Amino acid sequence: MSVFKKVNKKIKADNQTGFGANAANYGGRYINKNGTANVRKEGIGFVESISWYHTMLNIPRWKFMTIIFIFYLIVNFLFASLYCLIGVEHLNGISATNFIAKFGQAFFFSAQTFTTVGYGHISPTGFLASFVASVEALFGLLSFAIATGLFYGRFSKPKAHIKFSENAIIAPFQDGKALMFRIAPYKNTNLTDAEAKVTLGMKVVEKGVEVNRFFSLNLEYDTINALTLSWTLVHPITEESPLYGFTENDFLTQKGEVIIYLKAFDEMYSNTVAIRSSYLFNEIIYGAKYIQMFEHSSDRAKTILHLDRLNVYKKVLM
Repeated sequence: MSVFKKVNKKIKADNQTGFGANAANYGGRYINKNGTANVRKEGIGFVESISWYHTMLNIPRWKFMTIIFIFYLIVNFLFASLYCLIGVEHLNGISATNFIAKFGQAFFFSAQTFTTVGYGHISPTGFLASFVASVEALFGLLSFAIATGLFYGRFSKPKAHIKFSENAIIAPFQDGKALMFRIAPYKNTNLTDAEAKVTLGMKVVEKGVEVNRFFSLNLEYDTINALTLSWTLVHPITEESPLYGFTENDFLTQKGEVIIYLKAFDEMYSNTVAIRSSYLFNEIIYGAKYIQMFEHSSDRAKTILHLDRLNVYKKVLM
């Protein structure tokens, strides 16, 4: 039996998600766990397809620092090679006698020129050496201006410091059951006016053709005034829910994905921050209940939020 036959046909599909309806041409999940679109763009040149500014802002910190360091080494290596081609005799102060030592001193002269430190121990003489040194100094100023801008952009970029639970769950709720997942802030930020939107995407069969269909999932609460502790978002599975009638086996065998869009106002950035994530059906635990994440301190003066419990749950009977 297809999933579509289990869905109340009176439930209106959401056609404004931005995802295509042709399931045959769609690969994998719609949204990756880290919130990025699961799309690879082809048919255009690599340089044209990459925004280097966005790439440098979004790559992990260790990659960013590695690129800066490698760029610094390569630039100084190239300019040191130019000084050696011109002749190290045009660099006053170099006293080395073998080539490796001469290249090493030319490399460190290049580093001093590139950073505009200029200790004065070595100085260029002659037109070519002076011209290359002046070009390198200008290139260094421009490079450090770009690097400084990237450092500031990475440091000041508004980001939603929110973690999602690794799994969503189907848990008992009131007289029925509900789809639940949990989020929590993990930095020393103040988030207010948090708002969530949840969409269900399924590959269903209509008239013998597999297509993508999307449905908005109503939440018990889709907004809260302040996000200071954990927030368990709850979608009651009632007769109005597209998940009504789903069994544990359906979640294991059918194709579907729960997509979450979350935004909140960050008082530190004085800006709205947004984050996305998703859960495939096989990432939904049927018959579970989350363990409480927060408790009062021993002196009852503080509330302690245990972030390591974000995905901790226990199995329950349904």
